[in-house]
Amino acid sequence: MSRNQGSKGIGKTSGRGAENSRSKSFARGNAPIKKATTTSKPTTTSKPTDIAKSNISKKSNPDDIRLNKYIANSGICSRREADTHIATGLVSVNGKIVTEMGFKVKPGDEVRYDGARVNPEKKAYVLLNKPKGFATTTSEGKGRTVMDLVANATSSRIKPIGRLGRNSKGLLLFTNDDIIVGKFTNSKNGVPRLFHIELDKNLKLEDLKKIQAGIKIEGKLIAVEEVSYIDGASKNEIGLKIKNTGNTIIRSIFDFLKYEIVSIDCVAIGHLTKKDIPRGHWKHLTEQEINTLKML
Repeated sequence: MSRNQGSKGIGKTSGRGAENSRSKSFARGNAPIKKATTTSKPTTTSKPTDIAKSNISKKSNPDDIRLNKYIANSGICSRREADTHIATGLVSVNGKIVTEMGFKVKPGDEVRYDGARVNPEKKAYVLLNKPKGFATTTSEGKGRTVMDLVANATSSRIKPIGRLGRNSKGLLLFTNDDIIVGKFTNSKNGVPRLFHIELDKNLKLEDLKKIQAGIKIEGKLIAVEEVSYIDGASKNEIGLKIKNTGNTIIRSIFDFLKYEIVSIDCVAIGHLTKKDIPRGHWKHLTEQEINTLKML
């Protein structure tokens, strides 16, 4: 056999040489059985997708989140500081204290830090100048509500603090910050709200003094922070400051004294006023306004 004939019999090697040709043949399954067994090991690594699928099945729910990150996302503190709070027993999940580092929170779990509910959403503070005709509720099927007015304010799930009647107007604060909500609902302290009230007739001086002293209605004493006539207005316009979160207390006072309320307008909440907020519009609180609110 000539050299050329030998090359033709082996087949084209593309410059790899005869030995490499055999290796190629071996990959097609032409190798001896004992050699084939030596290649059975790499078969598990020859399909990386199978390994990926195997690893995925062992992973936890992708929606689970480490507890320290959950707390940090809420804006309370950094992840490192959260680890310290967890270790000292200040954090609970579903009512049980958790001190385990790396603990993961599942969707729907209730996380509390120092007793206060932790919300992983970004904190939002929206101040609305409410017009008449909107109910203060988050429930659907109640017609036009204040939630319609702040629908585009934030993606965070904010709720109104306190209530203003459908035909009342003025300032209404929305937030998802439980600490701020707690300041308003605290029975001992609370945050003062100033109302401009118009009555159907002039308020008698003796009735104004009764309100100042506190009125007992159905055995319960109703106290106000301040009450006075509005400077430069008639005696049927009253300024009333209270720390109660609802306005039903206002109606209770004047119903008891035989006055009808024509209008109620909340003109201030603590240090917050209606300045630069047209009726029906809202604004986000500034950092300074938020910090001042937290110090009340």
